[in-house]
Amino acid sequence: MDIDKIPVPCYVLDEQLFRNNLSLIRSVKERAGVNIILAFKAFALWKAFPIVREYIPYSTASSKFEARLALEEMGNPAHTYSPAYTEEDFPEIMRCSSHITFNSLSQFERFYPQVLGSGKRISCGLRVNPEYSDVDTELYNPCAPGTRLGVVSSLLGDKLPKGIEGLHFHTLCESSSYDLEKTLERVEKKFGHLLPSVKWLNMGGGHLMTRKGYDIEHLIGLLKRFKTKYPNLEIIMEPGSAFAWQTGVLVSSVVDIVENNGIKTAILDVSFTCHMPDCLEMPYKPAVRGARIDAGGEHVYRLGGNSCLSGDYMGDWTFDHALQVGEKIVFEDMIHYTIVKTNMFNGISHPAIALWTCDGKLRMWREFDYEDYKNRMA
Repeated sequence: MDIDKIPVPCYVLDEQLFRNNLSLIRSVKERAGVNIILAFKAFALWKAFPIVREYIPYSTASSKFEARLALEEMGNPAHTYSPAYTEEDFPEIMRCSSHITFNSLSQFERFYPQVLGSGKRISCGLRVNPEYSDVDTELYNPCAPGTRLGVVSSLLGDKLPKGIEGLHFHTLCESSSYDLEKTLERVEKKFGHLLPSVKWLNMGGGHLMTRKGYDIEHLIGLLKRFKTKYPNLEIIMEPGSAFAWQTGVLVSSVVDIVENNGIKTAILDVSFTCHMPDCLEMPYKPAVRGARIDAGGEHVYRLGGNSCLSGDYMGDWTFDHALQVGEKIVFEDMIHYTIVKTNMFNGISHPAIALWTCDGKLRMWREFDYEDYKNRMA
């Protein structure tokens, strides 16, 4: 990728890196005999869906808009789950979905009659909470004490309601196959007596199988053993980050350099709160090309966003030279859980979106202007 050819600010998806991830995911799907589908909540760049469909045909949605995107742009109805459906949204959810998972028994009881009356063949499931997760950050922990997500075993008893054909759990976040193994032990302990009575088990997302060092062979073996134990089950996995992990960048530039109490801040033409919100929510420091985190030395800068939020910054970063106004700053791995969460706080312009093709060309997919901001406020 030739950074000099990229306008700023701009998100750029690298097609070859993306295809590498898709090839690995398809390989796991085929070797393990499971169904792996794309979670839009992490990656919903629909102009990339023609590439995705060459490898993976199905997707999972968490809202009526995501479900419609699955039907119209992925070309197949969605596996849909939401913490709560409404009377207004549910007809559209049914129109666009092949599977609908309910978060509670009350939601299932409320909406299942509509499924029966729709005349559509929709497979209904229930999200369960095994009350176990290896996720340390509570903001991302679906099984934190008091969570609103999923039904605990004490509320289910020995039998599922008529009409429930599948179970769904989601406990992982950028996790390993060994984390999944421990989770499955807890799922079996809490819900194993129900597994022979359902047709499918959705293991949710968080399976970061495209990360360097992930034990693919262990994952495949684990899934095969589980399928042997429960031959009645279709196993579904719905990672999001794994599809777009380390497949692209956010290219920005230095607008100004200010100093206060010995701290030099390079103010950029992008914002952490607007364009990289997970950095502040998690929080975490992203990799910056050509810079080291907290390394000390002569050329140390705090990187500041261009919103008026005082906390819109990350630091400290050590460069091998003094930064200059106009210099490009490249944030690595900025495709998953970025574009889907961006906002236009302060009226700050959204970065453009582009594809760097396999033959080394930049294809601009979308640029944003004043009308995009104005229409959001209408």
